[in-house]
Amino acid sequence: MNPAVDQLLTDAAQWREELQFLRALVLEAPLVEEVKWGQPCYTHEGKNIAILGGFKNYFVLSLMKGALVPDPQGLLTKPGENTLEGRWMKFTSMAEAEAAAPYVVDYLLEAIKAEQQGLRVDKPANEFGVPPELEAAYEATPGLREAFEALTPGRQRAYLMFFTAAKQSATVAARIEKFTPRILRRKGMNDCVCGHSQKMPGCDGSHKLFPGSVAF
Repeated sequence: MNPAVDQLLTDAAQWREELQFLRALVLEAPLVEEVKWGQPCYTHEGKNIAILGGFKNYFVLSLMKGALVPDPQGLLTKPGENTLEGRWMKFTSMAEAEAAAPYVVDYLLEAIKAEQQGLRVDKPANEFGVPPELEAAYEATPGLREAFEALTPGRQRAYLMFFTAAKQSATVAARIEKFTPRILRRKGMNDCVCGHSQKMPGCDGSHKLFPGSVAF
């Protein structure tokens, strides 16, 4: 067990017991426990496999590439309409988590196998799926999913194209972190956020003329 996760769950305002229960199940699989994006994250040979998250009305065990995992028990659902790879087990009570408990490790082992085999989800032509790093950011940042999905399809596509162009997971995560404040304001990558643009809603660089203007 990772002491940082001990502290994280001890400090959890909601679902403390339930997340501890899921954590114990996850640790039965050959995974390394870390903290990423402010959440308990579980990796295998450096690859992100799963993440735990607690929300106001539910708690989840997310599989970063759950679309590649067989789901004979019907436990996995898509976190969002545009989610391509990620799937989660979503619970609203301890009883629901306990009912899924006999199958959790099997699902994790399948997720590890998919990663080891280098399996990938085929992206539709000219479309960009939501990367696992963005799914993780959704779980770590309240309101981020709703804000992103409220953007126009073109704005979503621009972000996803930029995020997924990075080859390293750390770079993808860094790009998402940089643009999170802008997304939370429900602004596109090239939208004005300072209020001084002469080409609304686009940015024309006017913020550079006003010290203290917010560029993000």
